[in-house]
Amino acid sequence: MLSQVQSSAVQGIDAYEIHVQVDLSNGVPQCSIVGLPDAAVNESRDRVRAAIKNSGYLYPYDKRITVNLAPADVRKAGPSFDLPIALGMLGASGQLSGECTQGAAFVGELSLDGTVRPINGALPIAIGARERGVARLYVPAANAREAAIVGGVDVYGVNSLSELIQMLEMPETARPEPRDTSILESGGDGHLYDFADVKGHAAVKRALEVAAAGGHNMILIGPPGSGKTMMARRLPSILPPLTMEEALEATKLYSVAGMLNADSSLVSTRPFRSPHHTVSTAALVGGGTVPRPGEVSLSHHGVLFLDELPEFNRDALEVLRQPLEDGVVSVSRVQASYTYPADFCLIAAMNPCPCGYYGDVFRQCSCSNQQVQKYQKRISGPLLDRIDIQIEVPRLSEDELLQSRVGENSRDIRARVNRARATQARRFEEGRTPVETAEAPPHPADVAGEAVLSIKKQRPLYCNAQMGPAEIRAYCAPTEDVKNLLRAAIRQLGLSARAYDRLLKVARTIADLESAPDIAVAHVAEAIQYRSLDRKFWG
Repeated sequence: MLSQVQSSAVQGIDAYEIHVQVDLSNGVPQCSIVGLPDAAVNESRDRVRAAIKNSGYLYPYDKRITVNLAPADVRKAGPSFDLPIALGMLGASGQLSGECTQGAAFVGELSLDGTVRPINGALPIAIGARERGVARLYVPAANAREAAIVGGVDVYGVNSLSELIQMLEMPETARPEPRDTSILESGGDGHLYDFADVKGHAAVKRALEVAAAGGHNMILIGPPGSGKTMMARRLPSILPPLTMEEALEATKLYSVAGMLNADSSLVSTRPFRSPHHTVSTAALVGGGTVPRPGEVSLSHHGVLFLDELPEFNRDALEVLRQPLEDGVVSVSRVQASYTYPADFCLIAAMNPCPCGYYGDVFRQCSCSNQQVQKYQKRISGPLLDRIDIQIEVPRLSEDELLQSRVGENSRDIRARVNRARATQARRFEEGRTPVETAEAPPHPADVAGEAVLSIKKQRPLYCNAQMGPAEIRAYCAPTEDVKNLLRAAIRQLGLSARAYDRLLKVARTIADLESAPDIAVAHVAEAIQYRSLDRKFWG
């Protein structure tokens, strides 16, 4: 007898449909699983057999059992097929009516006693079920809140195999998990760190405000103890709250990585990831034998903070180029390619030299010129070119350290950042397709960035840092006075086409913070100041 149960699996961060077909026939008693299963799927036969027996049902020991996971040309990984395989065996042996499983999908790992254990990727599975028009989705009880946040599909939490059978045979006794989105309402406050704790450093705090308002990458350079890490860790406190769309995208990544908090169904605050400088390349950008998201993807719609930037492995830093430019990470394997989103704000901190005191007015540097150059060259030019804001963090004077005045708090700064982000959201919403004329001069990044543009057009724009060449032409058109200033900056700083684009984006953000409709000379002048380290340290 043949039974078929619908399930789902995750590839990358997206789910796809899996049909679990179970056939019982006469022959040599055995159980075989086909359809490119991995070791965890092959072991399902033992878990399912014990779970069925210990749940009070009959396992067909005297039959030849064939389990097919279709489509057969896609490798299946993980223990989430235990539950649908068990239902298929019960249906094929006549212990469960096939009508009970119609219009429903099932995922879950079984313990030997029949209890259902949580799985990774419940959120993308729920999103995929909604898109396919599945009416009911049965997931482990520990994943029910996470899956129910999607909406559009009834999600039922399951504690055990016997409980699931009862829910299927008596559907009137089952209640779907309610959808609770109230967690986003309190996601903006409650940060441990506040900018009110920071003494002095008005220029650096201003630069961090610009970075938060436009989603710009930033590097802080200064001697030890000047406050680089302290201020960087306070950046999340001034970032705007996540929208529901952004929260779902971030939660999908944490769900696939198995890092979603069991007490929370949604990532409610912008991620802040701070990996140690010994992190491997695969852990930073994603990959591994079984590919999974890396730190750059776990920072999606949030902040990736790299402290002591030159201490990171050179190869690990260089692979940051693609996600910084494209906003995605592509991991290729022989069997498949995986794409993970990685729209993050990079905040880096470093000392100017090995001893840390090069350029310090209070302590003399003990490094030779060769040591300083070798240390700074650990950060390659192409990587530095992708960082919008470069600012020096000097040591505080004794008067600044001893002052008792409290600085501006994060709540007031966040209010200005929220207004600037709202301005950008309205601009991008009103001009989804910027008008381009034949008379418009060709942009220097049009040809080289053609592939990047095709990727960016597939996702909405959230901030100025994500603008492509078309948006820059439409929203950052310089006046004649601004062009004269830009010419001087290009000559003196040797700006590349990419650096020129990023300078205009920063100027656009500064104008948004002042609610100015057009970019003025003052806005560009401030943006140019944030590129001056190109000349001081690397020039």
